[in-house]
Parts: sequence; structure tokens; C-alpha cells
Amino acid sequence: MAKLPAPPHPLPGPAITTTLGPGVRLWRVYFAGGTHPAAWNGFRSFGPTHARFDHHDLPKGAHATRAIFYAADDLTTCLAEVFQAKRIINRMSNAPRIVGFDLVRDVLLLDLTGHWPTQAGASMAISSGRRDRARQWSRAIYAAYPNVEGLFYGSSMHANRPTVALYERAQTALPPTPALDRALDDAALRGRLNAAATRLGYGIV
Repeated sequence: MAKLPAPPHPLPGPAITTTLGPGVRLWRVYFAGGTHPAAWNGFRSFGPTHARFDHHDLPKGAHATRAIFYAADDLTTCLAEVFQAKRIINRMSNAPRIVGFDLVRDVLLLDLTGHWPTQAGASMAISSGRRDRARQWSRAIYAAYPNVEGLFYGSSMHANRPTVALYERAQTALPPTPALDRALDDAALRGRLNAAATRLGYGIV
């Protein structure tokens, strides 16, 4: 049997969740330039893209009510995830920025780091295997658990560090302004970026 089959319908059993409370700081790398410039707090409504847990309705590219927002609990994990394709931290292309923000309310997330994936018929490959199949699971989870506001999972690119995919249900958990919002080419970030690149074995330009 495949370790990550298509999700059953309905999903079996109750959701196993974790809650991130007010004051929890999350980090995100976003692109302020390029074809699809983003705001620091912008949930992406177009898709699904190649990203792992896009829960958008098909067909691809449709602008619907569903939107997604990826973040992590530290800067290095954000860099590992965002720049994984070429393993080069590019500080200039498409005007990348790093933002840190503190949640303003509880956010209820389905916990993919424990036994729920296996119990539901998947495996830990939901966080590291086929992305198209993971997107199917995300759509099934969104439909099955209307109170769940996103997914809590381990980064496959950085030591299973905590990572989140927030559904649009969590939009009101973001603050009006972030704690930090800086361009990646800001000289003040040079030391942290160099340290992250060394830790990950990534290049940096």
C-alpha cells in the first residue's frame, strides 16, 4: 500500500489538533516584487501552485474564497523552505523580505507531527512526499474539519522544525503590524543570513 494514498472520504476519526496562542511569533519570507508581489500579511488566493498544502478549489488558477499562508517558527526554516529549489538564498530577486509577527489570538491547527496522519490512512510522507497528493489531503482536511484553521507540520528541509500552513480562516489571528519587516538585502541581516546559509549548506547571493 502506498504510504501516501489519496485521502478517504470521509476522513476517519476526529481531528488531533494543536493550538498556537496569542504572542506566538511566526516568521515568513515573502516577495514584494515580481509577477505576483505580496504584502507581509497577504494570504494567497490564487492556486493551487506547486506548494505542499494549497487547499484551493480546482481548476488551477481560479480566484476563490480559499487562501493560504505559509510560515515557520524561525528564520532559518523560512529560508530553507523558500529557497529549496536551487539551495541558494537570493537576497535580491523579486525583492524578498523577512517578516516576524506575533499572533493576536488562538489558532487551531491540525497536528501532522504526531499519529494523526497514520490514523487517517496517510503517513509522515504527507509532509515530505508527493506535493500533489498532499494538496489533496489538505482539501479533504479543510472540508472535514470546519473549525481547523490550518496545518502544523515539520519542515522536511530543516530538521522537522515547526512550520504552519494557515487557511484563510486564520486571517484575523494576524496583527495589524508586524514586529519586524526587512528586505533580505538589508545589511543588518547579513550575519543571520550567512549563519543560516552555512547551517543549511545553501549558497547566498
